[in-house]
Order: sequence, then structure tokens, then C-alpha cells
Amino acid sequence: MKIKEVLRALERFAPLPLQESYDNAGLQMGLTEAEVSGALLCLDVTEAVVAEAVATGCNLIVSHHPLIFRPLRRIAGENDVQRAVIAAIKRDITVVSMHTNIDNADGGVNFKIAEKMGLQSPAFFGERKSATAFDGTEVSGGNGVIGLLPTPMAADDFIKMLKTRFDVNCVQANQLLRRKIERVAVCGGAGSFLLGDAVMAGADAFVTGEMHYHEYFGHEQEIQIAVIGHYQSEQFTSEIFKAIIERECPGVKTVMSKSAANPILYL
Repeated sequence: MKIKEVLRALERFAPLPLQESYDNAGLQMGLTEAEVSGALLCLDVTEAVVAEAVATGCNLIVSHHPLIFRPLRRIAGENDVQRAVIAAIKRDITVVSMHTNIDNADGGVNFKIAEKMGLQSPAFFGERKSATAFDGTEVSGGNGVIGLLPTPMAADDFIKMLKTRFDVNCVQANQLLRRKIERVAVCGGAGSFLLGDAVMAGADAFVTGEMHYHEYFGHEQEIQIAVIGHYQSEQFTSEIFKAIIERECPGVKTVMSKSAANPILYL
């Protein structure tokens, strides 16, 4: 099977038109006509991840965050991105990134977060989107997902649950709610732009990866804010890649990266 067939399977699930205007999802580098020897799945592409792809016999890397997010004016090994690009090109590694298109896709990153939390009846909230894949498949999308906890929880128990499910050392939260939490809105990564939509959707809690300091103000006893970390919120994205490839490209080896890690240390 050729790399382009794997790419098509991924883009059929999360068409590139679903990505945000600032993004650079899709093919980052490489030759898609080559036969795929295996796909290494990760959150971020680093030199270590490229080396891992070589060691595991994978000539395709599928990442969540684009390796090339901003234009490269030169490639001279001056930073981590340039060095990863050089390493991938030297070893004939093709890199494909599925970023905000898979964030926004039905069954994408936010649905995976909801699944890990055990939310029932997950559905989109916030801005709704739609896109047509290269083969004419119509795909619905949206910025965030909202669903119901199986059993309403006290705020402190809810925070403890997040710490356990997402292996979080510390959850940043506003004042704990004095009512039970049942309806939960989620947005992986930097999702603070959806806080107002979560309130309008009647959510008791909003879970995301990043928020700015001033955004916590003014929501006391209105909604429980729970910020679990960018990496932690998106760490299960590779499970989505794995499921798509195994379903649509049977026989293609998939390897979950062990080199990709959270660059933030909690000391």
C-alpha cells in the first residue's frame, strides 16, 4: 500500500477544509507514491521521533501538531524544527499532520477526550462546520464537544477524576462549584475561546488544555473551569490515527511513539 492511500484514509475522516485558517495540516514533506513500511503515530515530530521511525522501520510519521507550522525561510539546522526536517528528508521519512481538522472532526480529538471522561451522548457545541473530502464524502464538524457524566459529581471529585484519567499532576481550576457537575463541555489544546459557548450551552464544567490568567475571572459559581494541560488533553490523539489506519488500511503496521513526550516539566 502506498503512503498516499494512508493519507487519503486520514483525510477522508478529517478533511483538510475542516482545519482553521491559521493552520498547516496535511502533508508536511515526503513522497506519497512510496510504499508504506509502517506508520509511527505521535503528538509532535522531533529528531528523536524521526530516529524512532527509522528504528521501527516506519517511513511515515503521522503527527497531531504540524512539524512545519510557520514558513521556513531556510533549513540550516538552527532549531529543533529545522533539524527534524533535515533528519526526515535524509532518511526518506514522509510526515503527515492532522491538526485542527481532526480537532474539529466528528469522532476526532474532542470526542476522544469525552470518551476518556466517560461522557454520554457527546455532541458538538460552538461553531458548527462541514467539509467535503477529496472523494466527495461530506463530513460534519465543530469546535467543541459537550456531553453528560454517567452520574453527577461534586466538583472536587470531578477534578480528582480528571487527574486520574489524564495523568495530570495539577489541574488549574476556578472556584469549585457548590452544585453537582453533570453537563461537561470539552475542547482539547488551547480552547479558551469556547468558554463563552460552553456557558451558553448550559455546561456545568468546561475542560480544556490551556487558558490565560484573566480568562478565569467572572465565572465563579457559573461554570467549573478545569485546565488539564495542552499535552495531557491531546495525548490520546494517536489512538484515533491508529483506529483509522487499521480500519481503512488493513495490513499497515502502526507504532505508537515512545519518544514523543510532554516538553513541560512539573517540578
